[in-house]
Amino acid sequence: MVVGEGAMADAKRRLIARAGGLAVSEAEAHGARIGFVALEDDSEARKAALRLKRAGLLVNVADRPDLCDFTLPSVLDRDPVLVAVSTGGASAALAKHLRLRFEAILPQTLGKLAKALFAARGDLQTRFPDPDDRRRALDLALQERGALDPFRERSAECVDVDRLASEDDGATATIEIALTSDDPDDLTLRQARLLGRADRVIHEPGIAGAILHRARADAMRKVIGEATDDPGEGLTVVLRRAQL
Repeated sequence: MVVGEGAMADAKRRLIARAGGLAVSEAEAHGARIGFVALEDDSEARKAALRLKRAGLLVNVADRPDLCDFTLPSVLDRDPVLVAVSTGGASAALAKHLRLRFEAILPQTLGKLAKALFAARGDLQTRFPDPDDRRRALDLALQERGALDPFRERSAECVDVDRLASEDDGATATIEIALTSDDPDDLTLRQARLLGRADRVIHEPGIAGAILHRARADAMRKVIGEATDDPGEGLTVVLRRAQL
């Protein structure tokens, strides 16, 4: 349901149609589950929001996040890849301009790369039956300057399982990171990437959770002293506090 007229309401109707829904007025609202209020007058917007909520609808009120049951992200579409930017209703303009920046840097061929990777799933599972080996091969390929770097226009043409196998040599690496603070924003780009790729994270006691959360959710975590001598295959990142 859309309550309102004019450019703001028309934008909501286009959004509903794009998502495969049917935009209706309050008079036609039998069966509606979601309501959009696009009214300039604050009092009228509040009354409409209350009315729709009493009818059991989830409600979004344009430019009034305090009245919203949900907010809408700004969406970049590279079918089947979707990138949604949300500020939790704090600033729709900021979300829009972040999305526009991403539009400029994400190639139009990103969707083709996703489809090519989907088509190669069977071959990847055959060539890399172990899930960790498969993940490592894809991580190497998809990283910056890798064979399938998603920011490169022609990566979709390079999805070749044999090539990925030749680049994944199964090498074991252990890298130490000296942390200067407990603030994850103080990590360098390289340190953040290493944490995101690590198969296991071995750390000193008391390392901030905000830092550890930058690692993959499925990465093994051990406190120094609990870890085994054999780190296993893949990437091990050791986190220590810098000696200042």
